Amino acid sequence: MFEKNYIELFQENRALVERGSSGVMNALRDRALESLKTYGLPSKKLEEYLHTDVSAWFEPDWGMNLARLDMPVDMAQAFRCNVPNLSTLMYFLANDSYAESHSASRVLPDGVIAGSLKEISDSNPELVSEYYGRLADLDKTGTAAFNTLFAQDGFMVYVPDGVCVEKPLQLVTLLQSKVDLLVNRRILVVLGRGAQLKMLLCDHALSANSFLSTQVIEVFAGQDSRFELYDLEETHTRNHRVSELYIRQEAGSWVHADSITLNNGSTRNSSFVTLAGRGASLSLNGAAIADSSQHVDNLTFVDHREPDCTSSELFKYVLDGQSTGAFAGKVLVRPGSQRTVSQQTNRNICLTRQARMFTQPQLEIYADDVKCSHGSTVGQLDDNAMFYMRQRGISEKEARMLLMLAFVAEVIGMVELDALRDRLTRLVEKRFRGELSQCEGCRACR
Repeated sequence: MFEKNYIELFQENRALVERGSSGVMNALRDRALESLKTYGLPSKKLEEYLHTDVSAWFEPDWGMNLARLDMPVDMAQAFRCNVPNLSTLMYFLANDSYAESHSASRVLPDGVIAGSLKEISDSNPELVSEYYGRLADLDKTGTAAFNTLFAQDGFMVYVPDGVCVEKPLQLVTLLQSKVDLLVNRRILVVLGRGAQLKMLLCDHALSANSFLSTQVIEVFAGQDSRFELYDLEETHTRNHRVSELYIRQEAGSWVHADSITLNNGSTRNSSFVTLAGRGASLSLNGAAIADSSQHVDNLTFVDHREPDCTSSELFKYVLDGQSTGAFAGKVLVRPGSQRTVSQQTNRNICLTRQARMFTQPQLEIYADDVKCSHGSTVGQLDDNAMFYMRQRGISEKEARMLLMLAFVAEVIGMVELDALRDRLTRLVEKRFRGELSQCEGCRACR
């Protein structure tokens, strides 16, 4: 099995990997190694990966920057986020390394820590070790174990009790390499009691080489905290992405998480949310636009462990050409989790006979005083609406674009940041017009 090659690669270069990382991150590598040996990487033999053969993405002979060689990226030239009225605290990752020298100076509230996961691990090992690797499942999927084995850096933000970060924090990942490259990054977010944070993640590819990105995000939302997360992928058709989001919510916390796939090659996003305290509330949403032979797979698992919690999910796909989409969502209501309110919705449009959508909503309930529902639809554009618009002089191409934009607007409309919502509406329109089919750096944001 090709997993053996990665295991041998790590064993032969372990000193190199650990020298480029921190003691806290290195402490979990033995466990990750044993997990990868035991479970390997997920393939289509597993039900959760039935429509996405993630293991095949790892088979090519990828380059990996284990020696932490400097791979210069001119951030200022490559990325200019000029979204009107979106004032953010901006940070950069170059492939899977934190780019401190390219991040503009910023003023954070007292006690807030943000920056390189490696460096924060060195300066605050007790804080990071309390949270790092506590949510990521190393004994099941294989990709989390792979990421834990090879990740050497990433990003961390810590917001102490009662502190509100007024400006959104924007983390921009820029992929650039002269060879096909495999990158592994970690993101750790810790919110104390009553803390508030908004976070925007932007993934972009600057060069035409193939990339494989593994990403693990761990979010700890303390009691009565408020957290918003917007994850935007706008790369290119030679990019493969495996992202796993783990969220633990304490009592009274509120989390809103959106994932938007505008342009990609093959993407697998997994979200695992645990409502661990009474009265926690979750809004989990996503939108995917794909054409040609692009592939987008979203899996969600929401675990209601305490009473009086609410969760809502809305995922929408627009598939054109020979693209494929997959959605699998499961809501688990455990015994004793009374007065749970949960709604899960997946709606999809296939614009051609060749486009394929696979959907599997699930509810598993072990409490009797609940309000839970789920639904899924797969269809085409409304012929009556198309006819109505054509009768009023709108061209077929423009009518199709307007209907698709209206279909996705429900998800975009849930974005709490006004400036970001307006820009996403524009980007989605450009995507439907075919203007974002080739990513050239951050051309979409210029």
